[in-house]
Amino acid sequence: HGNLFGAIDFYQCAKAAGIKPIIGCEAYITSGSYKEKPSRESTFHFTLLAENETGYRNLVKLISAAHLDGFYYRPRIDKNLLASHADGLIGLSGCLASEINSALQSGNVEKAQNLTAEYRDIFGPRNFFIELHDHGMAEQKQCNAHLPKFAREFGLGLVAANDVHFLRRSDHRAHDVLLCINTATKIEDEQRMRYEPELYFKSPAEMREIFRDFPEAITNTLEIADRCNLEIEFGKSKYPEYPVPAGKTREGYLRELCYKGLHERYGDRAANDQELITRLDYEVDVLEKTGFVSYLLIVWDFIHFAKEREIPVGPGRGSAAGSIVAYVLGITDIDPLQYGLIFERFLNPERISPPDIDVDFCEARRGEVLEYVRQKYGERRVAQIITFGRLKARSVVRDVARVMGLSVRDGDRIAKMIPNELNITLNSAVERNPELKRAVATEPLTKQLMEYATALEGLSRSAGVHAAGVVISDRDLSEYVPLCRDVKGNDIVSQYSMNPLNDLGLLKMDFLGLKTLTMIEDTVTLIRRNVPGFSLKNIPLDDVAAFGLYNRGETIGLFQMESGGITSVSKQFDVRKLDDIIALIALYRPGPMELIGDYIKRKKGLTKIRYEHPLLEEICADTYGVMIYQEQVMAAASKLAGYSMGQADLLRRAMGKKDKEKMAKERANFIAGCAR
Repeated sequence: HGNLFGAIDFYQCAKAAGIKPIIGCEAYITSGSYKEKPSRESTFHFTLLAENETGYRNLVKLISAAHLDGFYYRPRIDKNLLASHADGLIGLSGCLASEINSALQSGNVEKAQNLTAEYRDIFGPRNFFIELHDHGMAEQKQCNAHLPKFAREFGLGLVAANDVHFLRRSDHRAHDVLLCINTATKIEDEQRMRYEPELYFKSPAEMREIFRDFPEAITNTLEIADRCNLEIEFGKSKYPEYPVPAGKTREGYLRELCYKGLHERYGDRAANDQELITRLDYEVDVLEKTGFVSYLLIVWDFIHFAKEREIPVGPGRGSAAGSIVAYVLGITDIDPLQYGLIFERFLNPERISPPDIDVDFCEARRGEVLEYVRQKYGERRVAQIITFGRLKARSVVRDVARVMGLSVRDGDRIAKMIPNELNITLNSAVERNPELKRAVATEPLTKQLMEYATALEGLSRSAGVHAAGVVISDRDLSEYVPLCRDVKGNDIVSQYSMNPLNDLGLLKMDFLGLKTLTMIEDTVTLIRRNVPGFSLKNIPLDDVAAFGLYNRGETIGLFQMESGGITSVSKQFDVRKLDDIIALIALYRPGPMELIGDYIKRKKGLTKIRYEHPLLEEICADTYGVMIYQEQVMAAASKLAGYSMGQADLLRRAMGKKDKEKMAKERANFIAGCAR
């Protein structure tokens, strides 16, 4: 109702399954002006379907306006707004909560007729249909006694419809539980919201039987489906063009900034170190060929703004640290050559996909950078990004237990039987925990709870705002995506989440507010009271006393080093240099974690260092023969199998995503490369 949150996910899934997607929305329409705040009773339901791209764009505009300008309890449009954006849209008169049916239920047939004429005039008789519902409700029979007459009187088509709130009739009970979760009630409560069991996705045969007296209403569903032919464009860049100084091109300006930064970072080496110059020219060439020059300039610009105003900025993380362009522009503070970082992890010329630069800002001043970006590119061209909270394994069990009337203790008992692992599912939890499996088999209430919970697991529970995500466009975002506001009604937020925005070719960035940077800045301020010239840049990276903190496990307050598990590993690690800390953090994550014991033994000389192949010694010598970095995977593929760095990045991605099909393909390529 009233939003397009899942439209792109639905569109892509339908296309992948060979099904024609029809994009629409059951909008809220008010009888007055959508900008006024009348009684809630003057808001009604109305069905809108996008016939083509024009209709989709108008639908996006309508739903955005409803949220940004017409929100009063619900996101509302009005007839004037609808009339100005009716092109390419097909309108259906709506369910029992529609304006026409509400008039009929109150006995005002004349008003219902006038409303029918009004909607016909907005859409034209070919694009407005009278919607028939029949779930066996008396109110629907009352309305259906008049609606076919209206269709004949005004020259409109009838269309058979069915409110769909769950997929199968058998899902009714699970959906009832979901209603209770969303309305904070219990199944046993008598005075609560309930839906009819008929609100499931009916088959064509069932619909034909229900509407056997109106065969044209069934035929018209096919006509509408045939008419709706929306092709959404994916992948084409909608990035804003960075405004460069007069008389300069973006490409020329990027090179100018890069060479200036190269001299600032490397001094005399910048003039005669061919490795530096070759690497920089290669990266800039790739950026120009792939069309991401503006992207780098945009990121450089807002980071430059932050640093000029002494807003703490993180040194960089993720794949961007592999780019010398990012380093010389001051986007990152990590020399990729010193640490053997690979540019193709950031931007692979053999599989072009948007680069991704995550930027950490001081939590207290992140808002200043966001506001700068809004002012630079336009308020309506910049928005934060929506996220959806899901009903996950443990939380859905607790929620279902509550609505079933179980005690908090009983719900907690079952929830705690689920292993505390990221992305674990209820089915896998039952298989992995014998105690939970036994409870499901022997306790009828637990079995019922798990059946409901499994049916609801993974569904969206709530909408929120991404902690860091920001989307920037080359024009008003509502030209491309529907918008809404955050829960406080202030900031503008996209109705599409990260992945759909990326697929649509929009520029998304992570502006993360990091408390650690705020703490560091506050600490530096205190130090400067006694040491006025103090700078973080002057702290030596080989300080023995600092390494001692790690070896004693005194890491409270250190970013990524505070958990009990990593503190325990730190005390065993014998930290002697910065590279040891890098290895420690890289090892302490799912996957490499199982190598920690062997790594420590090799490091301390308790186990002989072995290499799986002599050619790997050069790649893995610094990590005692243990492969722990993704760059090592790429380097090994290049050294052993002759992969280009672009090909090696594709192998790395397949491994990271555990894509069995791609891994099997890469295995064949790898073996063939090694044989050569």
